[in-house]
Amino acid sequence: MNASANKKLMQDIFAAAASPDPAVRDRALFTASLADDARWVVTGQYSWSRTFTGKGSILNDLHGYVRTRLRDRTRTVAHRFIADGDVVVVEAKGDNVTPEGVRYDNDYCLVFQFEDGKIKEIREYCDSVLTEKALGLFPQTPVRAAG
Repeated sequence: MNASANKKLMQDIFAAAASPDPAVRDRALFTASLADDARWVVTGQYSWSRTFTGKGSILNDLHGYVRTRLRDRTRTVAHRFIADGDVVVVEAKGDNVTPEGVRYDNDYCLVFQFEDGKIKEIREYCDSVLTEKALGLFPQTPVRAAG
């Protein structure tokens, strides 16, 4: 895929997952576009900083745990897409609330690396202080969401 196709795919993924109505949010395109051996790198030096390797780890260990810390389903709204070759950079903002009623509206810069038409790596940059303040420390042992 070329830069334009990669950018369009990321726009479609974020549009499907960002509906204001939790009942119609759809993560299927993201899941289908993720390489089986993809890596999600949470950058920085805080409790969430680590690399989640493999589609299962990304969807269960990272996203599964995040879903346990937020009401309904997570929502991240993208507002800028920049594509160059096999890389798409997405600027986005969260629109989330924890079960305790704390707003978690982090700003993100997500760098997606494509290989053979699939998302091979995601590098996440965000406000680490806000993450730990709203969501708490990331557990030493992954906690998988039920269902």
